[in-house]
Amino acid sequence: MDADIKFMKMALEEASLAAEDEEVPVGAVLVSEKGEILAKAHNKPISLCDPTAHAEILVLREASRKIGNYRLLGTTLYVTLEPCPMCAGALVYARVKRLVFGAFDPKAGACGSVYNIVNDARLNHRLEVLGGVLADEALALLKSFFKKKRRGARVVEGGGLESR
Repeated sequence: MDADIKFMKMALEEASLAAEDEEVPVGAVLVSEKGEILAKAHNKPISLCDPTAHAEILVLREASRKIGNYRLLGTTLYVTLEPCPMCAGALVYARVKRLVFGAFDPKAGACGSVYNIVNDARLNHRLEVLGGVLADEALALLKSFFKKKRRGARVVEGGGLESR
């Protein structure tokens, strides 16, 4: 459990970097079974103009290049928010062994909240999952980020928000 806290704190640092870049504050760290950090990243879909540039996808890409294999056997992913369906699917296909996440996502969580892609028996791989690690800290980052966004936005035609 000490290692889970240590690496989740690193993921939270990455999430803070995302918030500084005005990206949704989600951070991720991928660790080998020996405890080596293979990759760290935070959300960058806005800055990279890439809807797939979630923290989880970025660490999977970096680690795969680093080890020369898309199969990331024996690894643990630490991420501050429960992964979405896209990221959960990528974790399955990358054969990540274990997922540790902070806050549950009741709107789009795909690791037990709304969907459970990472443990779907119809798929070729399943992950060990531990949710709620440092969840309060992860939620605080997200709430602070969206509170600031709402203050700097105005309602536009159709009921959506437009940033200033």
